[in-house]
This record gives sequence, C-alpha cells and structure tokens, in this order.
Amino acid sequence: MNLSKVKTSTTVRYLHSNNIVMVPGTIGALIKLQYLDLSDNALTIVCPEIGRLRSLRHLRLASNQLQFLPPELGNLKELQILDISANHLTSLPETLHLCLSLQILTADQNRLWCLPRQICQLPNLNELSVAGNCLLFLPLDLGRSRELQYIYVDNNIHLSGLPSYLYNKVVGCNGCGSLLQNSEAKLLSFTSGQLSISLPVEVNTAGVAADSVLPLQELTMRVLHELYSKKDLNFLSPVSLPRSLFELLKYPLGHCHRCSQPMFTIVYPKLFPMRETPMAGLHHGRMAIGYVAYCCSAQCLKSFQLL
Repeated sequence: MNLSKVKTSTTVRYLHSNNIVMVPGTIGALIKLQYLDLSDNALTIVCPEIGRLRSLRHLRLASNQLQFLPPELGNLKELQILDISANHLTSLPETLHLCLSLQILTADQNRLWCLPRQICQLPNLNELSVAGNCLLFLPLDLGRSRELQYIYVDNNIHLSGLPSYLYNKVVGCNGCGSLLQNSEAKLLSFTSGQLSISLPVEVNTAGVAADSVLPLQELTMRVLHELYSKKDLNFLSPVSLPRSLFELLKYPLGHCHRCSQPMFTIVYPKLFPMRETPMAGLHHGRMAIGYVAYCCSAQCLKSFQLL
C-alpha cells in the first residue's frame, strides 16, 4: 500500500490489515483527512508528521508493534477517538492532554505501568479504557472531570487503588489487585488492612492524621503556585527549581479530594475498601481493591467522607 500516492483531498482512509511496516512522512500532506485506520498492521513507529493532520477526528492504531507514540499527537486538536490497543506501549505522551476534542481513548493490552497525570485535564474525555496493562497506580485527579464517566482498568493485576473521584462512575476493575505490588518498581506505598496501595512516583511522602505541619517543600510549592498562574510561569526560570518541581507547578500532582487544594509532593491518603462500600454488590464482594481519597492535609483527611 503506497500512502505517498493518496490524494491530499482524501478525508477517509481504511488501511487496516495491509502489513504496513512504516507510515511515510508524506502522510502529513493529507490535511483534510478525518478518519485514518492503520490497525492490524506491522507498524513499529508513527512518524511525527502525523501531527500535521489537523482535521483528523478518528485514529486507529490498534494491533501493531508500537513501543512509543510521538509527542506530535498533541497537535491533533480535532481528534475525538484514539485507539492504540494491543501494542507494546510502556507510556503515553504527556502532550496527549492537548488533544482538546478527545472523547474516547482506548489503550488496552499494552505494557503501561502508569498514565500521565496531564491526561486528567482532557476537557471532553468521556471514556478511558486501559484494561490488560501493568498499571501500578492511577493519576490522583482521574475522574475529577465531570465529562469522564466510563473507566475500564480490568486485569491490571497490580492495581489496588482507585481515586475516590471514580466513585459513582462506571468503572470496570475485574481482575485488579490480584497480585502483590511489584517490588522492583520501588514506589512509595501505604498499607491499610490487607490492601497495599502504590503512590505515583512524584509523591515524596504519604502523610498521616497525626501530622500537624506540612513539609517546607510542599508549603513552598503551594505558595509559588498561588503567586504564578500558568501563563506567568514563564517568568520563573526552570534553573531556580529542579525540572521535576517546575513541571509540577504547571501540572500539579493532583487536587485534594476534600477541598481541591493543589498538591505537589505530599498526599494524605484515606482508603475505603470496595468490599465495605455499596459498590461491593456490583463486584460480588471479591475485589482486592479500594477507593482512595487523596487529601492535602491531616484536617482534610479526617473530615473526608466517601458516601
């Protein structure tokens, strides 16, 4: 299949099951393309020129051999549906949150161990499916958006914590929490009863109800965040902060599930085992998984109620 001969006025291309190994850079010339199906091929790479398809609404890359996606995907402002399931992806590009029209993201059966926290900022995302991966934790803000109503994380056997924002949403989590956490990940975790919950790699400390004072680094980050809006962060030199902290100022670790205070390095987690909630009946009470409220202080931790 020679993509270089496709007319630039083309709006739909079905190129699935053609044993395509590479998509040429000339695909960027198809500026009117709205639907592109490259599923069931032998792709190992997606060229950055795909970011020039500014009219693209549906992109299907399922059942290939992709190990990463180009950050240029973030240029697809009209993209509504993205299917990247059944590949070899270990991460998703952080720029994916720039796909402001994205409504359905399917990334089942990959090798993802985490999701970029920026994904929580997708304003129109309604359905997220990441079943059959290697997820250890979910972004703290996942489900904070009212638009996101359907989340499928089935068969992530190391995943045992769901952000409390997902309570009362449609969540598929069969097969989660069926194995102990992977010790090789070296992630901070907290234990409550028989459940051990891994925390995102950016979390330095898991606070407890007895804490009375926040760490200085966290206090500093919160003050800086109040002083500088995102558009003003350009005036704060990245040299003045470690790059990881500078990125956290732009995209906080999460927001307190009690009061919405942005959090950067410390969280106060509160676990609600699913078997002790009304949701247990939907899963026959067999889930080794729980809802986690991530709070900004000991005070919010003590006062948070799931129901």
